[in-house]
Amino acid sequence: MDQTDGTSSLQQRWFADRYAANARFVSDLAEPLIEILAPGRDEVILDLGCGDGALTKLLVDAGAKAIGVDASIDQIVACRKLGIPSAVMDGHNLAFNEAFNAILTNAALHWMTSPDAVIDGIWNALKPGGRVVGEMGGAGNIASIISALTRALTKRNLQDKVVSPWYFPEEADYRRRLENRGFIVDSMELIPRPTPLPGAITAWLDTFGEQFLFIIPEIDRSAFKEEVAKDLEPDLLDPNGQWVADYVRLRFSATRPEKA
Repeated sequence: MDQTDGTSSLQQRWFADRYAANARFVSDLAEPLIEILAPGRDEVILDLGCGDGALTKLLVDAGAKAIGVDASIDQIVACRKLGIPSAVMDGHNLAFNEAFNAILTNAALHWMTSPDAVIDGIWNALKPGGRVVGEMGGAGNIASIISALTRALTKRNLQDKVVSPWYFPEEADYRRRLENRGFIVDSMELIPRPTPLPGAITAWLDTFGEQFLFIIPEIDRSAFKEEVAKDLEPDLLDPNGQWVADYVRLRFSATRPEKA
């Protein structure tokens, strides 16, 4: 699968209702990040890639002054319905200067494929002494799903017509990027986390894999998804009929040092 050059101009879309139905586990499993962040009362905290605001609300409930940013208009509308100040913003181009005591980010950074630009924005957005706590897909994340998608695309001679939308780094790679920017890495861990899905793997593909589906003629997409699902059954479908995605998460905490 080509990582750098493809022909599909259509991008992954984020719909709040579809996300809530098929991906609520993403925010539910990330609640330990709140404990690591330990938000203080009245701290100003940014939720980078806030989605529909499920985690952002936990920050608010803890007494923080939290705001969210996300690239999806639909998700921001859902976030605002929770009463959370939020804005549409690309994580590659954060428009903040020493504004936050802390940044929380969950399941968003792996969708941002220019990581150094994102890290620059995080650095600039934090006050000196500020901290960032995050979790993202790490090396090996959804390896079985990627392999099945690649096989199905290769069968159709389409493997070179899609750009992978994901950045799943090794621990050493992401640590180096943070430290090169000046961050002190307080903790970092690659965590294998097989994750039960709320529905079929085809629903997961609809929610997270549109970049691959868009290059398939619409009339053939259902058959394509079923072919991928059939390929994945031996690896990801348990004996009870439960789909379990082969997630691997990279969890980290880092601090922008105080000014000298």
